[in-house]
Amino acid sequence: MLIIHRYIFKGLIPPLLINLLFLTTVFLMTEMVKITKLIVNYNVSPATIGFILLFSIPHFLVFVFPMSVMMAVLLTLMRMSGDNEIAALKSGGVSLYKLLPPIGILAVAGCLATLFMTVYGMPQGKMAIKQLTYQMLTSNTDIGLKARTFNDSFKGVTLYVNEVDLHDKKMKDVFIEDRRNPKAISTIVAPEGQLLKDSEGRSVRLRLYHGMINQVERGKRSANAIYFTTYDINLNMTQTVNVKRYLREEEDEMSLAELNAYILKVRERPEKYYDALIELHQKFSIPAACLALGLLAVPLGVELKSTRRSAGLGMGMFIFILYYVLMTAGRVFGEMGWYHPAIGLWAPNILMGMGGIFLLIRTANEKPTYLFEFIRSLGRLVRKTLQQLLHRSLRR
Repeated sequence: MLIIHRYIFKGLIPPLLINLLFLTTVFLMTEMVKITKLIVNYNVSPATIGFILLFSIPHFLVFVFPMSVMMAVLLTLMRMSGDNEIAALKSGGVSLYKLLPPIGILAVAGCLATLFMTVYGMPQGKMAIKQLTYQMLTSNTDIGLKARTFNDSFKGVTLYVNEVDLHDKKMKDVFIEDRRNPKAISTIVAPEGQLLKDSEGRSVRLRLYHGMINQVERGKRSANAIYFTTYDINLNMTQTVNVKRYLREEEDEMSLAELNAYILKVRERPEKYYDALIELHQKFSIPAACLALGLLAVPLGVELKSTRRSAGLGMGMFIFILYYVLMTAGRVFGEMGWYHPAIGLWAPNILMGMGGIFLLIRTANEKPTYLFEFIRSLGRLVRKTLQQLLHRSLRR
């Protein structure tokens, strides 16, 4: 059995690594729009982009690890079933239960790796991105300043510049709408301006020349115009993106100790309390998905012996999407306070685990599972429904 277990474990490693690499790349590709915006609009260096991607990886790996474990088990057992290796082992007196130890080792390893990412990797990555953003803002006062484009990056201020000389930090035809004072909205127009920064890099000062301020006071229902020769408007860089460099404000940025303390602090505030509870349980429920999905993949891989590998990939994607939908629904209803957040976040693991145990017992005892018949019937029903909806829409 040790030789068989070693053989199965070696067979699990290649599909696991391939799935980790492929899925991580796919998740990183979803950040390309943001990265393109940083490069084109904000002139961010490639090194900074690389660090942002690196610090984003822990957040993706939280979901990549469970899916990769499930796909590795599914594809490995599909290959063994297709090559009649499972049938040969059964004929030699090896039951399906005896093949579980190497799969269990992989699932536990994936669970621990995911737990490390949820408890330590993701909060540290979030804080690293926050600190990097802070440094990027304070070292580039002209970040996001683009000619003929409305810039609303500064909190409460909208800035439009017709021409910008980034080398001399000079601007022409400047328009500013200042909404930081809710009682009085100011509109500032100036033909010339200059961008200045303080020594600590925490604030930006726009010095405008020979312009006019139009101010509307809502309470008094009055408006006045002021002409000026020189006018300075200060913009706080830390408020620009609401960045506090070393303060963990969001629940997913906190460590376990900080999150537990935060839960006790906001117990009387339901909206904050439920969000914090959801984040706490999610740190443990997602790693546990490696065990539930890995167990469910065992009978599926054995049953898919006469099916193409593409069907196995589709089956794996379908199961993970179903898990993610259940988890999202549980999170949403938990945030609304319909039930305790632990119910919604742990229910997908319980359902997938119980389904895996049921199918495993049926498969090990050579009894029909009727799973694929159910899926085919469901697929035909969905296809028929879509065709009817399409036919009705065309008739209209």
